[in-house]
Amino acid sequence: MLNRQPIDNNMASDSPSREQLTQWIRPDILTLSAYQVPDSLGMVKMDAMENPHTLPLAWSQLLAEKMAQIDINRYPDASASALKFQILKQFPLPAGQQVVLGNGSDELIQMLQLVFGGQGRTVLAPVPSFVMYEMIARFSGTKFIGIPLGNNFSLDTEAMLAAITQHQPALVFIAHPNNPSGNCFEVSAIEQIITATSGLVVIDEAYFAFAEHSFLPLLGRWNNLLVMRTVSKLGLAGLRLGWLSGAKTWVEQIEKVRLPYNINSLSQAAVVLALEHIDLLRQQAREICRQREYLLAQLGAIPGVTCFPSSANFILLRVKDACRVFEHLKARNILIKNLHQTGSILENCLRVTVGTYSENEQLLQVLRSAPGLESRESTQAQQL
Repeated sequence: MLNRQPIDNNMASDSPSREQLTQWIRPDILTLSAYQVPDSLGMVKMDAMENPHTLPLAWSQLLAEKMAQIDINRYPDASASALKFQILKQFPLPAGQQVVLGNGSDELIQMLQLVFGGQGRTVLAPVPSFVMYEMIARFSGTKFIGIPLGNNFSLDTEAMLAAITQHQPALVFIAHPNNPSGNCFEVSAIEQIITATSGLVVIDEAYFAFAEHSFLPLLGRWNNLLVMRTVSKLGLAGLRLGWLSGAKTWVEQIEKVRLPYNINSLSQAAVVLALEHIDLLRQQAREICRQREYLLAQLGAIPGVTCFPSSANFILLRVKDACRVFEHLKARNILIKNLHQTGSILENCLRVTVGTYSENEQLLQVLRSAPGLESRESTQAQQL
């Protein structure tokens, strides 16, 4: 029989001590904060760059029938062959290029840094940009170098090229369009960076559906170019599916760190169905672009609001007091993204996802009466 010793309740604890944490958890992880997702229940959700349009009833019924046919007692297709076929059918690649699939872009970024990062390696990206480039670099023990953007969120090409020469990064990430600024950097500047980099350059085209330019057709022109995409912004954020395109040699190495069965059966079938009916998603993307231009014009006409041009499905704007404006909107059940705490070039900046016409009108109506807009407060002060 096992000799069970009585537990001394005076010694037992339901949580580890500080000494245990510092002994076993990496110091760089202890200093990190977890990625926070705000509660959006009951809110007009304009904070996460999602497609605001739901699926038509006929589409939903077709999806439900498809889901009912899946044997969820079995593991998914490990190679996701049907899904890859549909991706390559809808988004053809130049000869010699292949794709690797990820559970969203985040997992692809993680796989890239597992293969090419680690101690003694460097990841480089403009900042501000997608936060996961830096966060996952820290997870993987890779040094991250951020190159500040210039005026109006333009790419500082000279600083980027100088940093590439100095640090010889294993990976350079460039979001095209950029998040959170929404702009596309000059193509010629990106081409200079690709040419100057001995490591890999990853062009993150998460917002490709709303932009006019893509590097996808240019794969193969440079042997160190990779292009990353996702279906999240197309309207399938809940399915968590991203893909990375590049030369077969690179893809084979990245596949080595992909976890088995990383794309579940339901997501595989649902994305295949969606890509078979992609015209609907493209139609929704065009409507979002129309609403983006309308929203840009209306926001720009509000005294105290400065808008920045966007090629994505969101708009970056600056006000006098971003925190007051954010709380004013939140109290009225409109959730946007407050970027003020990031500091630097994003001081007093807010990011607004383009919604439906009705959602956009709600935002505009509430924003026009918001405290924290310099011109409005100046006018009120003069009246008093």
